[in-house]
Amino acid sequence: MSGESKPVITLWYWNRSLSDDVIAKTQEAFPHVTIDAQKIGGDEYKTKLHTALIAGRGPDIVAMNDWAYEYIAYAEEFVNLLDYGADQLEQEYLDWKWQAVQDPETGALIALPIDTGPTALYYRADLFEEAGLPTEPDEVHAQLQTWEDYIEAGIQMKETTGVHMFESITKPYLQVIEQQSDKYFAEDGTYIGDGEAIQYAWNTAVRIHEEGLSARLTEGQEVNAALNGGDVASRVGAVWESQILQDAAPDTAGKWRVTRAPGGDGNNGGSFIGVLDSSAHKDEAVAITKWLVSPDAQLDHFLDVNLFPSAIETLESELLREPDPFYGDQVVADVFVESAKNVPPTFYGEHYGKFRTIFNDEMVLIDRANKNPEKAWEDAQKKAQRELSRID
Repeated sequence: MSGESKPVITLWYWNRSLSDDVIAKTQEAFPHVTIDAQKIGGDEYKTKLHTALIAGRGPDIVAMNDWAYEYIAYAEEFVNLLDYGADQLEQEYLDWKWQAVQDPETGALIALPIDTGPTALYYRADLFEEAGLPTEPDEVHAQLQTWEDYIEAGIQMKETTGVHMFESITKPYLQVIEQQSDKYFAEDGTYIGDGEAIQYAWNTAVRIHEEGLSARLTEGQEVNAALNGGDVASRVGAVWESQILQDAAPDTAGKWRVTRAPGGDGNNGGSFIGVLDSSAHKDEAVAITKWLVSPDAQLDHFLDVNLFPSAIETLESELLREPDPFYGDQVVADVFVESAKNVPPTFYGEHYGKFRTIFNDEMVLIDRANKNPEKAWEDAQKKAQRELSRID
């Protein structure tokens, strides 16, 4: 571009939300622009983005974590990527991931998928064997089809080994919800947090508590010590928890296995990337965004920073399928790929995070302080109604 300065495309992201190597390759693929990639601290990222949206000016391209769905309510602040040919890419991605950031009323698409967080059952094969439970992943999945099956296995585990099957009841509560299409709000904004889906998740977690199957632990070193010491036999968690588990429980290497989760497949986490409507270079920004999440780029994201793909072609890559010695040389990606393909489409809504916190806080009180579950449910619904009165 002789005599002219290159357009500058500003990209906001946080550490490991994108591969720095992929960003460098993107710059090489778009030599006619300058990509100003700004890595922002995770704690301040969302606040800074929200401030930029209110001000009506910010970067051209923004990465967003799994809370991206909250911004569907502010779709006018984002480029509708369908206006830039994104509809031609839809079949390349998991349907539920694509739909998570699509306005149910207008159809506007505010972002493209980066990674996903499909869930599965992590379990200690040696402890399962000691308890008289199956140990091979396919056999475990066949026996633990439902949460009720899982709880019965937890009772057997506790009676025969004294080991808790669950680290807490908050984690199962969240994972049951993530396996279901219905959460706290319907697509029309109606509150359904007192409906069947949330009640089932609540009752499941409460039964775990009442059967004494929870180790009643909080996140952090307390959980790490229990996992490493063999005091907890399993957890349903997302694919990104695999490395966390390995770091937390190095003494248990080779003893863990992974299989499809009781109750069905779910998702917890995963990010997106979109273009702000305030961008002065929308065409270039959209082209770069598409490139950053292409199947080839997603493979590089996985190999560099372990972002589990949302592109269907990438999920089929043999490069995902390396045996993992921590899991007894199991190819755990096979489990997570199948989970990712079967996550039910869902609607979160702008206020999901607030209501998840309301119910989770009451769960903690049941688990840690033996609060009466009926009183906790009643209090959660009262707090939910107060929050609804503020947002109506």
